[in-house]
Amino acid sequence: MSEESTYDVVIIGGGAAGLAASIYSVRAMLKTLVIERQAMGGQILYTGEVENYPGFPEPIAGPDLAMLYEKQAARFGVEFVYDTIKSLELDGPLKRVIGEEGEYTSKTVIIASGGEHNKLEVPGEEEFSGRGVSYCATCDGNFFRDQDVTVVGGGDAAMDEGLYLTRMTKSVTVVHRREELRASKILQQRAFDTPKMKFVWNSEIKEIKGGSDVKSIVLKNLKTGEVSEQETDGVFVYIGFHPINEFMIGVLDLDAAGHVLTDIQMNTSIPGVFAAGDVRAFSERQLANAVGDGVGAALAAYRYISEG
Repeated sequence: MSEESTYDVVIIGGGAAGLAASIYSVRAMLKTLVIERQAMGGQILYTGEVENYPGFPEPIAGPDLAMLYEKQAARFGVEFVYDTIKSLELDGPLKRVIGEEGEYTSKTVIIASGGEHNKLEVPGEEEFSGRGVSYCATCDGNFFRDQDVTVVGGGDAAMDEGLYLTRMTKSVTVVHRREELRASKILQQRAFDTPKMKFVWNSEIKEIKGGSDVKSIVLKNLKTGEVSEQETDGVFVYIGFHPINEFMIGVLDLDAAGHVLTDIQMNTSIPGVFAAGDVRAFSERQLANAVGDGVGAALAAYRYISEG
């Protein structure tokens, strides 16, 4: 690859962590490329309203905030490419990032590939994906106006997206494996105070059924073993999250769940390679944390290049 196509910093992932890193690295006069496989913004694209991010006294829609991040990065001169990364070659002073569409050479690499939602892995889930099964209320909620929908999960994402769905749906039934929620107390209280939200405890979905679209779910009570069928027009799944790490397995040190191990300055097990955001071990999976990670990774990359 020619010298002209060698970057100072290649950032894998265009979410909050990756875009924050790109802004700091390009402003440090480092030639910076962001590689994203789907759409710039990452998980905030799937968030209805962001109300706990400093600097926004009024809530801002996740997609709107993502657009602001991208515009800011572009204004400073960050380059963007859409590609899916397949492998990494990280030995030596120049790192090679190999994608389906091309190969990219860089002095440093920041991995901010984030993660994606876990699936139920039950009959009907794949069949009805896009036809009643969704993992993004802000993307698909408008398709279910004045209908009855089901949200699966008990964490912050399930409550946040469930509350968003109450704006346009007739009702939201939350199905949770346990008898209490894991979500933050403020989200729990909002959910319990919302008349449109109902709860089915100690239960899991065993099957999703329908015709051209979702019509019902088969539920199993985990305490009694009772199996029942419940009508629903849509199923929104929020049962956890896993890192997008296929291209780094066997290359970087990962924890048992597949997150990249880093020190406090975002250094990975290989010098010149950094990780930030949801893909990193011990990430809080909060927007502000992801931005902070990205800034830290960019500053670490700058120091690595300057001291090299």
